[in-house]
Amino acid sequence: MSETMKDYEKELEVSYQEMEEKQDLFASMSEEEQAVWEELKQMKDDKTEVEVKIKEIVKGGAVAYVNEVRGFIPASKLSLTYVEDLNEFQGQHIKVRVFEIDVQNKRLILSAKEILREAEEAKKQEELAKIQVGTVVKGVVDSIKPYGAFVKLENGLSGLVHISQISNRRLKTVQEVLGMGDEVTAKITKIQDGKLSLSIKALSDGSDSEEQVTDYEIPKSQELTTSLGSLFANIKLDE
Repeated sequence: MSETMKDYEKELEVSYQEMEEKQDLFASMSEEEQAVWEELKQMKDDKTEVEVKIKEIVKGGAVAYVNEVRGFIPASKLSLTYVEDLNEFQGQHIKVRVFEIDVQNKRLILSAKEILREAEEAKKQEELAKIQVGTVVKGVVDSIKPYGAFVKLENGLSGLVHISQISNRRLKTVQEVLGMGDEVTAKITKIQDGKLSLSIKALSDGSDSEEQVTDYEIPKSQELTTSLGSLFANIKLDE
């Protein structure tokens, strides 16, 4: 479900309260003001990227200005990951888009998240283009499911080692062999729809072809992405 201005109503009220006490936001706009807001509307339609400087940290987000118009950036729109301390963003220059706009009440919501997500996806595709089936890779187990283990690779991609591809012996649970944080070496056995299938077993039994690996389907709900978002892991987020 897509987010709207209403989703950030409480944060906006707090963010704009002090300013509303100082000036009448509902006064009639001049022609120049109307032109500015029309331009902002066009920027939203065109998904225009603009670099802004974080001027102020407020409850639930940050404040930046576009065309001298005060914009609110919700905490959830500042990064791809949860940020514990918003003050880390104070004074930073970041790229944003107009996310939502309320011309009547002169309110503007900005977002950096979509830009970051697109950059992450581009990085993923770039890394995918470099690899081939049969490549031996190294990584660390970062998630364990009943059907297998997800491994974060050195190139930033993630791949699934299905439980049937972990060991030559039949396993009841993944944990019989693998644990969180374990370093593993595996062979890429399949690349489909941007998802990687890995096999540890293939390295021990000498299997080279994809045909020798049991065919299985990776759950559609599981996203395999780059770890570009982890570049922001050192940024901690505050409510």
